[in-house]
Amino acid sequence: MKGDIGVIGLAVMGQNLILNMNDNGFKVVAFNRTTSKVDDFLNGAAKNTNIIGAYSLQDLVDKLEKPRKIMMMVRAGSVVDDFIEQLVPLLDEGDIIIDGGNANYPDSTRRTHELAAKGIRFIGAGVSGGEEGARHGPSIMPGGDEAAWPAVKPIFQAISAKTPQGEPCCDWVGRDGAGHFVKMVHNGIEYGDMQLICEAYQFMKDGLGLSYDEMHQIFNEWNKTELDSYLVEITAAILGYRDENGEPLVEKILDTAGQKGTGKWTGINALDLGIPLTLISEAVFARCVSAFKDQRIQANSLFGKTITPIEGDKAVWVDALRQALLASKIISYAQGFMLIREASENNDWALNYGNTALLWREGCIIRSAFLGNIRDAYEANPDLVFLGSDPYFKGVLEICLPAWRKVVAKAIECGIPMPCMASAITFLDGYTSERLPANLLQAQRDYFGAHTYERTDKPRGEFFHTNWTGKGGDTASTTYDI
Repeated sequence: MKGDIGVIGLAVMGQNLILNMNDNGFKVVAFNRTTSKVDDFLNGAAKNTNIIGAYSLQDLVDKLEKPRKIMMMVRAGSVVDDFIEQLVPLLDEGDIIIDGGNANYPDSTRRTHELAAKGIRFIGAGVSGGEEGARHGPSIMPGGDEAAWPAVKPIFQAISAKTPQGEPCCDWVGRDGAGHFVKMVHNGIEYGDMQLICEAYQFMKDGLGLSYDEMHQIFNEWNKTELDSYLVEITAAILGYRDENGEPLVEKILDTAGQKGTGKWTGINALDLGIPLTLISEAVFARCVSAFKDQRIQANSLFGKTITPIEGDKAVWVDALRQALLASKIISYAQGFMLIREASENNDWALNYGNTALLWREGCIIRSAFLGNIRDAYEANPDLVFLGSDPYFKGVLEICLPAWRKVVAKAIECGIPMPCMASAITFLDGYTSERLPANLLQAQRDYFGAHTYERTDKPRGEFFHTNWTGKGGDTASTTYDI
C-alpha cells in the first residue's frame, strides 16, 4: 500500500506533523536530505507506526499514491526552490507540491505560476503552532493553486486544531501567495503580542517592584479574562519557572531578542501598501534595540538611566495595566486586518476576514479567546474596515481608554520603554481625529517642492500651488502618492 502524502524535512516541525498525520490515519512517507535522519526517526519517535521511510526523492515519489502530494518542511528561500527543481522531473501532471515553511508570499505566488506552467499544482501553506501545535493540531493557512485543495483538504483539516465547536482551524485562504501572506501577518501580530506582554512585565517588575511569584499569579489571573490566550498562558508558566537553584530562570536569560524575518516582511509590506502598521513595526524595532546590548550598557552608564518607582495602590495599577494590554492587543489585530484587507483588494484575493480569524482561533501562537469576537465582527459586517468600529471592540476600547492613557503616561514619566502600547494609543488618537496637522505638512511640501495641496473650501481632487515667498514660480510638481 502506497503513502497518502510525503513529507520532506525531519526537523521538529516536520517530525511532529508526520506523527500527527499518522495518528489521524494517513500513511506518510518521510524523507530527509541527510538520510541517516530517516532511520533515526523510524527507530525513534516513529517506531511502531505506519510511517514509511524514503531514501531518495525518486524513492519518495515511487512510494506515493497519485496524485502525489509532497509537503516540504524545510528552510524558506533557495532550499525550497532547489527541492522543487529536483522534484519536477520526477512528477506527473496533476501532482501537488506543498511548501509548509515560512516563505515570503511573493515566492509562493511565483512558484504557483511556474509550476502550473509545468502541470504541477502548488500550495503555499502557512503552519503555526510550534512543536506542540504540529504534533497535536496546528493552524494551517493554505493558498496557491485552488485545484489542489480538494486532494489536500481531508488531510489538513483532520490534523489541524479545532475550535470548541469542532471547526477545523484550516480552510482555503486564497490564490497565489495568499496563504503565506496571512501567515506573515499572523507572525507580525505575534511579534506585537509578545512585545506588549514584555512591556507589561517590565512595568510590573521595574515600575511596581512586583516579585516573580506575584507576576506569575497576575498572568494566571489575566488568562481567565478577555486576555485568555496562549501567549499569556505561557508567560505565566515562564514567570513561575525556577532553575536548579530555585531562582527565576527568565531573570538569567540575556535580554537580546532574535528574529527570523516575518515581522520585518510584515512591516515592509505595510509600508508598500500604505497601511499604518505602527504597533507591529515598533515590535520589530524593539527587537532591534534589544540586540544592541553592548551599546545599551554604555548608554546606560553615559546617561545614568534609572526607572522611578511607581507609587500608589499596586492592585489598581495592575488592573489598569490589564486594560492597557487588552486595548493595545485589539489595535494590533485591527492593524493586521487592515493590512490583510488592503493586500486582498490589491491582489484580488477576495479573502474572508472572519474565516481568517477562525483559522487563528486555536492551534497557533496567537490563539486567543477574542478571535471568536473578531470572527463575529466580520460575519456581522464583512466590509468592516477598522476592527475598533465594531460595537463590541469599540466598547472595550472606550472602557479601557482612561486606564490605557494612565499607564502609558506613567511609563513615559518613569522611564519605562513602552513602544508598542504607546504607538497603539497614538494610532487610535490619530485614526479617530477628524482633523490632523497634515494641512501644515502639506503646506511645507508645497513650500519647498511645489507638491500642491487640496483645499477644504474646494472639491476633492482639485490641487493648488502657492508661491509662498513671492520669489518662486507658479509651476507645480506632478501630484501623486506612492
